[in-house]
Amino acid sequence: MSDFLFPIIEIVLGVVLLFAGGEFFIQGAIFLSLILGIPQIVIGLTVVSLGTSSPELLVSLSSILKGSDSLAASNVIGSNIFNVLVVLGISSLITPLKVKSRIVKRDVPLLMAISCAVWAMSSTGLLTLQAGVFLIFCLILNTIWEINTINEKGEETKDAEPEIEELKDNYKGKMNILLKLILGIVLLSFGSNILVNGSQTLATLLGVNEIVIGLTIVATGTSLPELVTSIIAAFKGKTDLAIGNVIGSNLLNQLLILGSCSIFSGFKGLVIEQSLIKVDLPFMVLTTFACLPIFWSKGKITRIEGFILINLYIFYILDKILFLNGFNYLYELRIGLFIYFSLLVVILFAQEKFKFSNSSF
Repeated sequence: MSDFLFPIIEIVLGVVLLFAGGEFFIQGAIFLSLILGIPQIVIGLTVVSLGTSSPELLVSLSSILKGSDSLAASNVIGSNIFNVLVVLGISSLITPLKVKSRIVKRDVPLLMAISCAVWAMSSTGLLTLQAGVFLIFCLILNTIWEINTINEKGEETKDAEPEIEELKDNYKGKMNILLKLILGIVLLSFGSNILVNGSQTLATLLGVNEIVIGLTIVATGTSLPELVTSIIAAFKGKTDLAIGNVIGSNLLNQLLILGSCSIFSGFKGLVIEQSLIKVDLPFMVLTTFACLPIFWSKGKITRIEGFILINLYIFYILDKILFLNGFNYLYELRIGLFIYFSLLVVILFAQEKFKFSNSSF
């Protein structure tokens, strides 16, 4: 029992630090967007997503240096799946997430294209040095694009709170904002690393496979900053930050983290396991594609859609566990799950059609 006590304490401490870091960081990001006159959606897609993606970057690079390519790749793939299904799902249960046209027209299609490109480049079982350079180059282009379109005006981008407005010309107030951002990033990174260390130790004691650790425990641990940040943003009514954080983080996970890991791996490249190529990478791409119809449905992610996303993740994890334990009826279970989600989608579309018919009278 004593062997399990320390990793459990690490996990609890990591979660506490993540919540504290998320609160500091989201406050600093919102204040910064108002002072600089930057739309909050742009802050979510750049500053916030970079801060909350730092745990994935640190863990993945550390894994590369320790010769664990599987953990580095599975961490990114698992984090992207978690972000879409769990972070967006839980945030939309708190409050329906209104989607700005910028996300539908620009950011989601870009994420879809990058996800498909990563899948294609990884299909040989190796993400080469050249592929890493290409991903970093795409990151630079995307950042320049963000800066050039920073003055795009969206509705309700400056719905400032009164107390925030008072900080605009106050040097001390601006320093406090900077300190909140830095403290938030430090707590998020430190908390995530503590949580991941505890999770890895616990998983090792339980005898779990490294790839599964990366896809589940490590991915969940490093994605908790995105979860905390988006939940806090949803409670504050900043739905553009909640969504922008997820889309921006998923882009950075692939462009910055996979790109950096491929470059750090040198000429040998980043090894991608066949199980990731055949199952988890396609599932990551499918979850990204699944967002587009949701975003198009009257410009928001509803609570019912959020419920479906969370259900998908629960059954994804269940499938992993049953596969590892050699469940005899896994194929039949997958057919049953496919039918279940098909029915959910039919009910969802039927409900939307019924609402539309009622509103037309």
